[in-house]
Amino acid sequence: MEAREVHLLTRWWRPAIAVAVVALAVVFRLVREEIGAPPNLELVTSAAFAAAVLVRHRLAFLAPLLVAVVSDLVLGNTSIALFTWSAWLVIGLAALLTRNTSGWGRVGAAAGLGVGGSLWFFLWTNFGVWFQGRGVWYPAGVDGLVASYVAGLPFLRTMLVGNLVLLPVVAAGTLLVERLERSRGLVAVPQAA
Repeated sequence: MEAREVHLLTRWWRPAIAVAVVALAVVFRLVREEIGAPPNLELVTSAAFAAAVLVRHRLAFLAPLLVAVVSDLVLGNTSIALFTWSAWLVIGLAALLTRNTSGWGRVGAAAGLGVGGSLWFFLWTNFGVWFQGRGVWYPAGVDGLVASYVAGLPFLRTMLVGNLVLLPVVAAGTLLVERLERSRGLVAVPQAA
C-alpha cells in the first residue's frame, strides 16, 4: 500500500469514529428519558475524549459543545444554556490535554477527565441555576447557593459514576483503534494540530 493511501485511511476513519461517538451522544441525550436512564447520565464527556484522542486536532474541543447545542435545541433545554454550554466547552478544552496520552496513561487521563469534568459541570451549572434563579428557586445569598449545590448532589453522583465507567471504556476503545492500525501497518497517530 502506498504511503498516500495509508494517509487517506487514517484521515477519514478516525474522524468518522469520532463523529459516530458525537452522534451517539446527541441521540442518547434525546432519548435518555424514554429509555429510563437516570438524569445526568451522559455521553458528552466521552464524545469530547474520543474526539480529542482520535482526531488530535485543536478543533476537537468543539465536540461536546456541538452535542449540547444540537440536543438542547431539539429538547428546548435553553434556560441555563450559557452555563451548560460553557461548561461543556471547558470540558472539551480539558479533553485536548488527553490527546497525546497512550497505554494506561490514557485510561488514567480518561478517569481524571471523568472526575474533573463531572465536578466542574456540577459546580458551574449549579452556580448558574442559583444565579439565574436567585430569589425565585433559591434564596439570593450564600445559603441559596449551598442549597443549589445540595439539590444537585444526586445528579453529580450519576454523572460521576457514569463517567468513571464510560470514559475508561472509551479510552480502551481508542487504544484498540491504535492497536488495529499498528497490526495493519497503518500510521497509528496523526500529528496534533
